[in-house]
Amino acid sequence: MRLMAVVLAAGAGTRMKSDLPKVLHPVAGLPMACWAVERALASGADRVAVVLKHGRELVEPALASRYADNPRVVFCTQGPLDGTAGAVLAAREHFHDFAGSVAILYGDVPNLPQEVLDGLIRLHADAGCPMTLVTAHDPSPNRYGRIVRDADGRPLRIVEFADASAEERALQEVNVGLYLVEAAFLDRALDRIDDSNEQQEFYLTDLVAIAAAEGTPAAALVAPDIAPLHGVNRRSELARAEAWAQARLRERWMDEGVTFLAPDSVRLEVDVQLSRDVEIAGGVSLLGRTRVGSGTRIEPGCHLRDTTVGDAVTLRAGVYAEETAIGDHCAIGPWVHLRPGTQLEEGVRIGNFVETKQAVFGPGAKASHLSYIGDADVGAGANVGAGTITCNYDGQRKHRTVIGRGAFIGSDTQLVAPVTVGDGAYVGAGTTVTEDVPEGALALSRCRQRNIDGWAERKRERADNPDEPSS
Repeated sequence: MRLMAVVLAAGAGTRMKSDLPKVLHPVAGLPMACWAVERALASGADRVAVVLKHGRELVEPALASRYADNPRVVFCTQGPLDGTAGAVLAAREHFHDFAGSVAILYGDVPNLPQEVLDGLIRLHADAGCPMTLVTAHDPSPNRYGRIVRDADGRPLRIVEFADASAEERALQEVNVGLYLVEAAFLDRALDRIDDSNEQQEFYLTDLVAIAAAEGTPAAALVAPDIAPLHGVNRRSELARAEAWAQARLRERWMDEGVTFLAPDSVRLEVDVQLSRDVEIAGGVSLLGRTRVGSGTRIEPGCHLRDTTVGDAVTLRAGVYAEETAIGDHCAIGPWVHLRPGTQLEEGVRIGNFVETKQAVFGPGAKASHLSYIGDADVGAGANVGAGTITCNYDGQRKHRTVIGRGAFIGSDTQLVAPVTVGDGAYVGAGTTVTEDVPEGALALSRCRQRNIDGWAERKRERADNPDEPSS
């Protein structure tokens, strides 16, 4: 069965009370509208047409950037916001001559389980009817449309709450708005839908009654749980959608061999990739396209975004890393800030209160505490002492510092870039390096120490006798 999808993402979302279009609010790091697109693509859709209207100037670029390399994702614009049928009509050019079925999804239902969509596709393929829909039983159905079935139990029509009688409102089987429709039937049935209802809108739900009137009633898949099929209209519902997505992501990775020591306190995003035997403590956030290698241990409070972590790495408490590459067998932290462009090769040690930016550390290099290393190349096996600073900015341009293989940088050193410390060179504690240090040399720039014998005793005597003139 050939498949395409129409994702309805045109609504204003006024109840979110936000300047950001509703469908761009993220759930597990992915704009809400993208979840429907991802589900459709995972089900094998030949094309996914996303219907936009409100905030299109923001929504289309955001989605297009994710699917720039996927020609199957296209965009179209709804005219008047006159109902769900009008929204689908905006995508008509994409299914008018399509020989297959059209899945109709929603850009504000981020938690749609893949297994529900795939189950709908299987049922539709077996049922041989013009459309199949998803329903659910809800003991407190509120304002959902009700499913009215005929004497044989087949869906006869969907009646919207505003148009329902008291008897119909008492029904507990509700429409969740997920449909799979033969393209040819959809194309002709859209022209038969009118707005003769309480809301004066063109309801896509009328398709069920049209199919029944043609003698081929729709089939229905009853979802086991309505909760993940709820749309998001308010911030509280967005929070519930996030919590549901987080639980699913953690469950997925636990099934792949990841250990969460305090699962409910860990935040993941959908593009994160974890390997087996990773151990993650509480209060950790793994965001963007972060990758974590096998056997790595992440202690509490770490925050990683778009960061690659190798195998058997230890990230101690409070590591904050963005756009960073950490090699195998490194030990980082606690309380470290790795800024964009940091690359740490195998066996590097970065200790507490160290900040790096655009810095490359060769294998086995160390910066154990209280240092800023920016715009620098640190050679293999080099040791950077406490309080070392690379002075990389002259007020107009950034300059690079090069520290050679096996070099030793003493504590409280300032390296004024551009400058090079040669392989195996030493820099004495307290030195300000303004010129290149040759290979194997020792650089010193501090003043010569002078000791004044008896000075402390004389100072105390003056303090005890303030009126006595000093000698």
